[in-house]
Amino acid sequence: MYDQIREDTFFIMLYAVVMATALLASCYLLFRRANAIAPDVTPPARLRRWTAAFFAVFFVDHMWYMPIFFLNSSEDIIMNDLIGGLLDSITLFPVAIVVLLAMLQDRRRPLWPVAVMMAPLVVGGTFSVATRSYVLLPIVYVYSLLMCMGLIIYMVRELRRYGRWLRDNFADLEHKEVWQSFLVLAIIISVFAIYMFTSEGPFYQYAMQVIILVLICYLLWRVETLSDLSIPIQLDTAIAVDDVADLNVPDKRGRGISPGEKFSLSHNIGPLLKQHCEEPQLYLQHDLNLFQLAKAIGTNRLYLSQYFSTQGITYNAYINDLRINHFVSLYRDAVEASRPFTAQQLAHDSGYRSYSTFRHAFKLRMGQNVREWMCDTAPKWQN
Repeated sequence: MYDQIREDTFFIMLYAVVMATALLASCYLLFRRANAIAPDVTPPARLRRWTAAFFAVFFVDHMWYMPIFFLNSSEDIIMNDLIGGLLDSITLFPVAIVVLLAMLQDRRRPLWPVAVMMAPLVVGGTFSVATRSYVLLPIVYVYSLLMCMGLIIYMVRELRRYGRWLRDNFADLEHKEVWQSFLVLAIIISVFAIYMFTSEGPFYQYAMQVIILVLICYLLWRVETLSDLSIPIQLDTAIAVDDVADLNVPDKRGRGISPGEKFSLSHNIGPLLKQHCEEPQLYLQHDLNLFQLAKAIGTNRLYLSQYFSTQGITYNAYINDLRINHFVSLYRDAVEASRPFTAQQLAHDSGYRSYSTFRHAFKLRMGQNVREWMCDTAPKWQN
């Protein structure tokens, strides 16, 4: 396999470009504080550091494999390849999994399962290096494939939990959702798995370098556009611990909420929301989250979250209902006064920074898209 690309100058150049891109991306994430891709977004520091480490490992990994293209001894090539596989099991693969976990900011997941998951690969790699043979390679491939499948299943489950957490705590979900990222990464992992089982000929070597280049660029974009959600959660924890006992918040792990407690929650929180959120139109604030709203009405996040649960809605749904009602009010005023307007401007004035987010929320609430609703509604007011 390596003999076919040993004299391919263009491939060596592509290989060097991938190395340089990984090194530059790592240095950028480590040493540049400003966000060049999305200046209005503050990315998570933890994710930024782990992704920089991932790029750095990619660079070192490519540096290790480069001599293979210039070695003449088959024994040297085999040993270089086997040691490289062992190093991948110790560094590259675990760091890649940690990067995926770091994208989910609802909680910090333990990292020891990653070490347990990679242990069989490390043992197999160590045995292969010691015996200088590929005898365990089929078993390693099968285990790697099963590990990827298990990881994808786990991430799908965690993504569903993460999505619920976002809707319970944040009104604006742009730059927060990570479904698209994991879908693309799952495709890349699948292509990589196909490559592992059919890595014959120069075409697959070229394909692998292109995949790595796309992966580096995509991860760099994802890190720079993903908002940091950790600060309000940390602040809220300190407040909630002191206040929960006094507020008699029902234990989520124990009994349910009694009718009397539901009445108490509605009786106490409902008027506060009307006074401090609905009447002063606090919901028009961009990126308003559950912690900020709880602080504004003089309670904590856990208590307010319980209130929305008793109402059968999420925080995201509550804020979106208020914003869409505000949009409808602005639209009616503009039509009745014959003022020029655009749906984008009205959506922005209703608290939406992203028009695509507004369109999705509007259709979910009204059952039709904005344009259709305007066409059906405007003539009734004009007659």
